[in-house]
Amino acid sequence: MDAIHSQFAQIRAKLEDVQFLNELEAKTNVPKEYISVGGASIFGLIVLFGIGVGSLCNIIGFIYPAYKSLKAIENRASNEATQWLIYWVVYSFFSIIEVFTDFLLYWIPYYYAAKLSFLLWCMLPQTKGAKYLYENFLKDFLKQNESKIDEALKGAKSTADKVAAEAKKATDDVAAKVSENVKKSDDDKKEE
Repeated sequence: MDAIHSQFAQIRAKLEDVQFLNELEAKTNVPKEYISVGGASIFGLIVLFGIGVGSLCNIIGFIYPAYKSLKAIENRASNEATQWLIYWVVYSFFSIIEVFTDFLLYWIPYYYAAKLSFLLWCMLPQTKGAKYLYENFLKDFLKQNESKIDEALKGAKSTADKVAAEAKKATDDVAAKVSENVKKSDDDKKEE
């Protein structure tokens, strides 16, 4: 029991500077170390048992990196900006693969826990996992297929332009018909 109390004392000491937990402790009369351990336990259970964990993984994989990217841009820190650009390339590549394999990945036990671990490994500056993946795998793949990717994007842009033009034409046609019907209806009411 003394070992547990010792662990809680160490956690309390580390949380001493966290203002939010200090305020929460004062309002609830629950020690902040219990709040943090309870919150971490609930978070762990959510990740392990998959209750909304897909959205949670996407939020974690997006919010912190987006914030750090914004800070790197604003501070004009080129090394940090490069790190976050690499992260976004890896995240995009991972997301594209996941879209096509999601129906299989869903059945893998603890997939979302593994995904969360992967995203944390990729984003954390201590591990620089995204840089590792980019340098060792993606960079060569993307360079070898650059012309194919450019052609595919050019084709997608052309298709999107055609669809947009057709949608605009259809919208204009519908608006003209509606306007014509409203005018005809007004004319009919005047004749009565």
